[in-house]
Amino acid sequence: MPATEPTASPVAVTLYRWAGAWGPFKVKIPCGECSLTLDVIQDTMAHELDGIPVAVDIHDWLSEWWRPLPKGGWHAPIVIVEGRLVSQGHALNRGVLTEAVIDAWARRSAPAGNHLFGKETCPHCVRAKSYLAEAGIDYAYHDVVRDPRALYEMLARVKPIVGPKTPITVPQIWLDGAYVGGADMLGELLDREVEPNPDRGRCSLSPKAA
Repeated sequence: MPATEPTASPVAVTLYRWAGAWGPFKVKIPCGECSLTLDVIQDTMAHELDGIPVAVDIHDWLSEWWRPLPKGGWHAPIVIVEGRLVSQGHALNRGVLTEAVIDAWARRSAPAGNHLFGKETCPHCVRAKSYLAEAGIDYAYHDVVRDPRALYEMLARVKPIVGPKTPITVPQIWLDGAYVGGADMLGELLDREVEPNPDRGRCSLSPKAA
């Protein structure tokens, strides 16, 4: 999802690798998992995180072993995103990095345009798509099952609105950068009559029954 704040500062990713020196001790054997972790970071930036500004800072752990300790990092390779420890002691999982970076970026950027996050098997997503089509509204569709980035971004943007304990359902919709909610809310916004259906799944922001 594009952001309305392209000048927002990049997401900070810090890697502490098994290298450096401390007193008489010096790392002579390269860390394979540290090199692999850097490869994962760079490749994830080029694919899953394409379009999101990320600044990578690399440090030699043995020379600065005390710096990541307050974050809980003590076993290289250590990966910290925006001051939060996300991985240590093994090669980085790119899904973990993608989720952490998108979560940080969503908190500092606002969405732009029209977006529908959904999945292929969701009847409410089909209904929402028909509302938008009939209203002549162009939008970007994001499949949260097939695209991990779409799932992470939807959760990162919706959770702060509805609360961390509220289950998130699909579809989740934005129009002109403003959060709408689910299919029922979209129907109301577009003056569509929504027929009551007791079997219909509730959206995360559906009003409670009286």
